[in-house]
Amino acid sequence: MVRIKRGNVARKFRKKILNFAKGFSGKHSRLFRVANQKVFHALLYSYRGRKERKRFFRRLWITRIGISTKLYGISYSKFIHSLKKDNILLNRKMLSHLAIFDPFSWESLVGSVSSKAHS
Repeated sequence: MVRIKRGNVARKFRKKILNFAKGFSGKHSRLFRVANQKVFHALLYSYRGRKERKRFFRRLWITRIGISTKLYGISYSKFIHSLKKDNILLNRKMLSHLAIFDPFSWESLVGSVSSKAHS
């Protein structure tokens, strides 16, 4: 059986992996075997990270809304329930931005919701 050499194909693959590994420190960016493992893990983590980012931001928005509603004496859950009941269709990201960047609108929104929640 004739030996098949993989010259161009192998070099192309190795170069691709080492290009992915640019920016890694030390051996991890220069030696193929180590770089190959690091790139594999990096790609796995990036896939997982895209899913985790969504969870992280939702938690952050909920925390911000909860803190901002506490200042007006209403809990997060009652606030969200009142919004749903009043058919106010703002998502948590927008509510969080309102709470931070537009305090006057936020105050009127929480005031209208809390007055209905208490009565």
